[in-house]
Amino acid sequence: MAYQRRKTTEVKVGNVLLGSAYPIRVQSMANTSTMDTKGSVAQAKCIVDAGGEIVRFTTQGQREALNMRNISEALRADGYSVPLVADVHFNAAVADTAATICEKVRINPGNYVDPARTFKKLDYTDAEYADEIKKIDERLVPFLNICKEHHTAIRVGVNHGSLSDRIMSRYGDTPEGMVESCMEFLRICVREQFKDVVISIKASNTVVMVRTVRLLVKEMEKEDMAFPLHLGVTEAGEGEDGRIKSAVGIGALLCEGIGDTIRVSLSEAPEKEIPVAKKLVDSIEECAILREKARSAIVNDTVKVEFHETNWEDLQLKAAMTVGALFIDQLAHQLVIKNNGFTDEKLTELADAILQAARIKFTKTEYISCPGCGRTLYNLEETIAKIRAAVSQRAQTDKRFATLKIGIMGCIVNGPGEMADADYGYVGAGVGKVSLYKQKLCIEKNIPEVEAVDRLIQFIEKDMNS
Repeated sequence: MAYQRRKTTEVKVGNVLLGSAYPIRVQSMANTSTMDTKGSVAQAKCIVDAGGEIVRFTTQGQREALNMRNISEALRADGYSVPLVADVHFNAAVADTAATICEKVRINPGNYVDPARTFKKLDYTDAEYADEIKKIDERLVPFLNICKEHHTAIRVGVNHGSLSDRIMSRYGDTPEGMVESCMEFLRICVREQFKDVVISIKASNTVVMVRTVRLLVKEMEKEDMAFPLHLGVTEAGEGEDGRIKSAVGIGALLCEGIGDTIRVSLSEAPEKEIPVAKKLVDSIEECAILREKARSAIVNDTVKVEFHETNWEDLQLKAAMTVGALFIDQLAHQLVIKNNGFTDEKLTELADAILQAARIKFTKTEYISCPGCGRTLYNLEETIAKIRAAVSQRAQTDKRFATLKIGIMGCIVNGPGEMADADYGYVGAGVGKVSLYKQKLCIEKNIPEVEAVDRLIQFIEKDMNS
C-alpha cells in the first residue's frame, strides 16, 4: 500500500499553518521556569535555531501566563516569530489569560474542569455524569470565545496519565476512555464553530498510544471531524531508549499517514529533540515502503529487515519506525536486523530495544522519564543518571533489577498516572522534595532530594524481598 497522508483541515497557529496541505511541523517544549524571561527566551531561540517551528511553555499559574507576554515581546524584538504555546493544567482561568497572549493554548480534558483524579473507583449516576459534562460546556465556551477574539488556536491534549475519575469510572484506564475524554471537548468546539483545534492523545506505552490515536481517527471520521493531530510518546526517556521508543510509536502512525505535527519527548535539552523529530519526518515514505515489504516477508513469527545506513542513530530511528507497528499489532514476536558496518551484537541489541519499546519482550531496565518543563524542580538529567547507575549496580547481583520499569517524573501532572505502567516511581513534589511511588500508590512523601535516590533503591529492595 502506497503512503498517503490523512486529510486534515487547516489550522493557523501564529504564522505557522498546520494540516495535511502543509509540511509536518516539528516542535518542542522549554524546560526553563516561565518566570525566567531571559532563560526562556534563550532556550526558545535554541529550539528555533535547531529547526523547531513551535515552542511550548508551562503556565501553571496566572503569573506564568502573564509573563508569556514578556517572553513573546523579547523574541519578536530579536526577530523570532515562532508561535508560542501555553501549557495549562488544573486552572481554566489561566487558559483564559494565556489565550489573550499566546498563539496557542494547550488544555487537558482530564483536569480542565473535572476534579483532580484520586485513582479511586467512583460511581457516577447518569445524571451526575451529565452534570459534569455540562460544567465542561459552561467553562469551555467562554474560553473558545476568547480564542476567537484573539485568533488563538487550542490543543486538546489528552494524556493517559491524567484521565479524570469521571472518565475512569465509566471507561476505565482504556483507549476508549482517552478518546471519549477528547471527543467531549471536540463536540463542543464543532457546535461552537471553533475550527482552530489541534489534538494530541499521548501515552508512555507505545501500544496504548498507537491504538488510541487510531481509534480517535475512526471516531472523528464517524462524526465528520478532520482536526490535525499532534503526535508524541510522552515520558519516552533519554538517550537511545528514548529515541527508539519515540520512533516506534510516532513512526508507526506517520507511516500510516497520521500526524500533522510531532514532538519527540526526550529527557534532554529541548533543542536535542528537534533533529530526531526531523529525521522521523524525512524518513516517512522510505520507512512506509520498507514496512510493507517486511510485513509481507514475515516467516516463523520473525520479521527480517535489511538497511544500508552508515550512521547508528539513523539506523535506530529507521529500524524502529519501519517495524514498530508490526510488533504493536503482534504480527510477529521476533526481529532480525541486517546492516553492513555494525556488529551482530549491536544489531541484536537494537532489535531487543525495539521489541521492548513495542512491549513484546523485556530484556533490560526501562526508564519512563519525562522531558522536564518549568514545573520540574530538580535536575532531571543528573537524577536519571544517578538512578541508572544505582539500578545497574544492584542488577549485577540481583537480576530482578534488570527488568524493572522505573518512572522518573518532574511533577505530579502526569507522574502518578503515567507510572501506572511502571513498577516504581520517583516524582518531584516541590523545591528539594521528592515523593516515591509503587505504581500509582505514594509510599513516601516529601523526601529531601539528597536522600531520594538511595531511599528509592532501599524501598525497591525491601519491597521485592517482602
